[in-house]
Amino acid sequence: MKILTVVGNRPQFIKAAAVSGLLRERHEEILVHTGQHYDDSLSRVFFDELGLARPDRELGIGGGSNTSQTARMLLALEPLFAELAPDAAIVYGDTNSTLAGALAAAQAQVPVVHVEAGMRSFERSMPEEVNRVLSDHLATLLLCSSEIAARNLYSESVGGRVQVVGDVMVDVALRWGPRAREQSAALQRFDVEPGAYLLLTAHRSGNVDQPARLEMLVKLVRALPVPIVFPLHPRTRARLEAAGFAIEEARLRAMEWEFEPWLLRIGYPKERVEDLAAMVEAATGPALKQLQPERREGKLWHTYWHALIRARKP
Repeated sequence: MKILTVVGNRPQFIKAAAVSGLLRERHEEILVHTGQHYDDSLSRVFFDELGLARPDRELGIGGGSNTSQTARMLLALEPLFAELAPDAAIVYGDTNSTLAGALAAAQAQVPVVHVEAGMRSFERSMPEEVNRVLSDHLATLLLCSSEIAARNLYSESVGGRVQVVGDVMVDVALRWGPRAREQSAALQRFDVEPGAYLLLTAHRSGNVDQPARLEMLVKLVRALPVPIVFPLHPRTRARLEAAGFAIEEARLRAMEWEFEPWLLRIGYPKERVEDLAAMVEAATGPALKQLQPERREGKLWHTYWHALIRARKP
């Protein structure tokens, strides 16, 4: 079979690295990179470090609003589906690239395989929630990481086939976990001990683009009682600098957002405080508390291994 895989951001590169090699043993895969993440620390380094095949096609579509970016991706993907005539398309997760790939494939009458189907935050104000719900309803085959995700899909009466296959991020952790535990350069550089620091990430618009919430994040950092390793997303660094907040605190070790801090997620922390959707799947050992904007009561992100922190206004 000829499979067209659409990826565009860091979590998708990581997941594709666990799937692509095995897929290519039996099928022809055409890897399309939309360019949603184009910074080297968010893109190229993951291909290099994870051994993911270089993209067969690069669309170079980054920046802009969610709507304009998705629209430009659709315009670029349409002729690719017509030219390549794949037997199926694979999309991962819940990004603009996911939705564009699923919609372009569906319009071309190409079956869509959605990896990580059925994940729900039940918060439609999140662009990722809109992307994942629409992608699920476009998919022919919905591959779920848990029974809870499958039940979400059954409750929505999706038209495709639902299959629980396990969590691809667990496969990633098992594959690269030993390397994470052996690679201690970052720990030595920041003078922290394994199991004795907290890993913090924050990059979501709802957490860093709003000045009041950004200030709350800074207060949280200053209040945490242990050494903190803080991989800085380019968006977060820019917002902190624009607001005049000091990036370097006495107990804060700021580092670039690249492959090495990702390894630290699965190898060393005592606890993690993160706002990445991908970290819902990636927390396969260290305790994870996920930063989320305040949300309606009774709405929970269904997963087994993390807790939600709801940041409230003072």
